Amino acid sequence: MTDAQQARPLVLDVDGTLLRTDLLFEGFWAGLAKAPRATLGAALTHLGDRAALKAEIARVAALRLDLMPVTPSVARLIDEAKAEGREVILASASDEAQVRALAEQQGLSPRVFASDGQTNLKAGAKARTLVAEFGEGGFDYVGDSAADRAVWPHAHTAYVVGDAKAASELSAAGQPVVELEGGWTLRRLIKALRPHQWVKNVLLLLPLIASHRFDLATLVPILLGIVAFSAAASSIYIINDLLDLEADRRHPTKFKRPFASGDVPIPVGMAAFVALATLALGLGAALNPGFFGVVLFYMLLSLAYSLKLKRMRWVDIATLASLYTIRVVAGAAAGQVDVSIYMLIFIFPVFIALGCVKRLTELTLATGDERLPGRGYGRADRGDLLNVAGIGVVGALVIFFLYSVSDQGRVLYPDTWLLWLAMVPMGWWLIRMVALGWFGKQDYDPIVFALKDKLGLGILMITLSLMFWAAGLWAQWFGG
Repeated sequence: MTDAQQARPLVLDVDGTLLRTDLLFEGFWAGLAKAPRATLGAALTHLGDRAALKAEIARVAALRLDLMPVTPSVARLIDEAKAEGREVILASASDEAQVRALAEQQGLSPRVFASDGQTNLKAGAKARTLVAEFGEGGFDYVGDSAADRAVWPHAHTAYVVGDAKAASELSAAGQPVVELEGGWTLRRLIKALRPHQWVKNVLLLLPLIASHRFDLATLVPILLGIVAFSAAASSIYIINDLLDLEADRRHPTKFKRPFASGDVPIPVGMAAFVALATLALGLGAALNPGFFGVVLFYMLLSLAYSLKLKRMRWVDIATLASLYTIRVVAGAAAGQVDVSIYMLIFIFPVFIALGCVKRLTELTLATGDERLPGRGYGRADRGDLLNVAGIGVVGALVIFFLYSVSDQGRVLYPDTWLLWLAMVPMGWWLIRMVALGWFGKQDYDPIVFALKDKLGLGILMITLSLMFWAAGLWAQWFGG
């Protein structure tokens, strides 16, 4: 390396370059999780002044910069530059206080260039500042976005992260260019939607099954309802992940989630939320007003859960059970099927038990005794969770028995003794789920686990078969 090369600093952008995320959006979502009123007030007050907005958001929401995902290719470049004795400098449109803290945390030069509450150091403003400091071609610059196109032509060497088109154009103009890995893919965004969770929406079929309405006029609207609920659920999963960025990064497995890991940019997630919410509410309105109201209520309750309720001990489990129960109500509304009050009273304690199983699993698999990140439970609560799960199991079986001797139960299921027999595999399934959660032998989501568990599915099929037998459906379908 020549003396001139060694003297030339390596200047790095932060958002999307050094970090696989954006500090302004990180601060906004962290603020919504911790101080929603102050955050929304700052956003509305300074919406037209980006520099002031960044300073205020940085003041409201302190970020764990040590948890931020770093771009591997840029990290390697930094190590190479340090080994060569070069100064590595951050130049970012993010707030100056955050950039200085990040430079210190990463062991980079204390000399930084950033937005200061008055000037938004982006694009042309950044280019002019760097040229004034180092001269034309007096620095190498690493960037990733359209805003960096104003800076690269003034650098000696342009390091381009994840933008092949910009790299090609700069090279064609005769500038030295080095391409670095970066960017995101649609596959990673789809992963953020958690499509494996859509299987939970088969709960919308329960009213159809319980009422024995096996006709296309009932089935088709419910299937459309499942699509709407899948879109609604995915939209809330995105919001939940954006609010939980710090907690997820501290979790033993959730740190790999697309937004926490930086695999998908936060603005892309926000756009996906809008599209999915629009699809869910649009389908809801197209089906019928009742179903639209259920979808809207589900989304609002889910949002409240993400913002506040999931951090409240026991309230979070009751809310989880309510969200599952709402799916059954949604199936009845979509197919315009009368749902028995006994069904709703029966499934709620079932989902209370499964909510406890979810927390038991997380606590059993946790690596320490401290409270779960973003939750109100620690290992000391495992006994209480087991007790509440047991109450849920017993409550569900008692309510099922009462339904079997009710007038409605006797009409739909004339062979009552077969319903009592069905309680045996039903109880087996519930107790087994609780036990698996206690020993940490299932997925973090019990519903998703249940729909992939072959033995559990077999037990459920036995239960369902006995219920069909009690209803006389086997004789009706197959004769005899």
